[in-house]
Amino acid sequence: MGKGAITGLFYTCFVTGTALLAGATVAASYAGRFHPTESFVMPLLGLALPFLLVACLLVAFGWWLRRSWWTLLPLAAFFASWNYLTTIFRWPYSEKVQVESAQRLKVATYNVAHFGGEITGYSCREIARMMEEEGVDVLCLQECGSSPSFPMDSVRQAFSHWPYALFPTLESEENLLTMAVLSLYPLAGDTLITFEGTANCSMMCDVLCGEDTLRLFNSHLQTTSVSQNRKKWERELMADDSRRETKAVKDAAETLHGNLLKRAAQADSLAACIRQSPYPVLFCGDLNSLPSSYTYYRISSLLEDGFRTAGHGYMYTYRNAKRLLRIDYAFHSAELTAVDYRSPGWKLCSDHNPVLLEVALPQTEMPLEQEE
Repeated sequence: MGKGAITGLFYTCFVTGTALLAGATVAASYAGRFHPTESFVMPLLGLALPFLLVACLLVAFGWWLRRSWWTLLPLAAFFASWNYLTTIFRWPYSEKVQVESAQRLKVATYNVAHFGGEITGYSCREIARMMEEEGVDVLCLQECGSSPSFPMDSVRQAFSHWPYALFPTLESEENLLTMAVLSLYPLAGDTLITFEGTANCSMMCDVLCGEDTLRLFNSHLQTTSVSQNRKKWERELMADDSRRETKAVKDAAETLHGNLLKRAAQADSLAACIRQSPYPVLFCGDLNSLPSSYTYYRISSLLEDGFRTAGHGYMYTYRNAKRLLRIDYAFHSAELTAVDYRSPGWKLCSDHNPVLLEVALPQTEMPLEQEE
């Protein structure tokens, strides 16, 4: 085979790969519309969307260096995912929403990863201090379980700035990942929502803000299990055995899809609770789901994504995976006006960033005085 034929073959392969990449990227941008029970491939493709988008930019740059019109194909696929892109990027210089004469509430959500398993309580106290400096009114914590060296009463003491607190009782938190809600406002009607076959759960309560009542959800949905299985899958993929490699890929796909099914069922269950709420809703937590997922699609069909209504710049919340993943959220009812949405990069005990959402509460119209 001559040099020209080899060059032509590589060119054809590169064109074919570019077309396949573009097709997969466009398909992945619609993955959230498919329930995991309806498709095995599409939800898994949605998990890869952040990496597919990066690949599209890199391939487009490669074609641009060759001054080829093929540059347009991966760029077209990139911008065809506009709906996803607007969930992770907003123009950083847009003006903040201005709301006059309205009571505001700032809510924060943070997966604290068991405070890093520390024994001194340093990170716990630092988180409490930073949240207090941020002016947080209501704080939702996930994975805040205590250890023998730093028990739950020490956690509560660290967050004593918030006088109202909900921690699941010892009986209800057995075999569950511990969560908590802390508030400057009274809390009522607390309910622990559990899901079959998982340690993840959700808390629901009402926040009594003067004359206004809000329904708050603090959720931690099914994990992906990637961290727990990564080393095993890597060993099998690196083994010089095609059967073990095939088994690793199959096991990974089945594990990811099985957890997608669990999160979808959990999202459906929570969506039913949201629809039944007589009050405006704030929905916070670690959903372990990308904005390309069915879980995000289900919740955002009922509530507003705070980042899309009041965020700025690039948004990610998971500190690993090259900081490409947004899996922690704060949603709000349309009756609430989002004023600001941020995710500060605190380098403490967790592999997550916190998320802070500030909303303006609905204005209560005063009755007109009757004329005499």
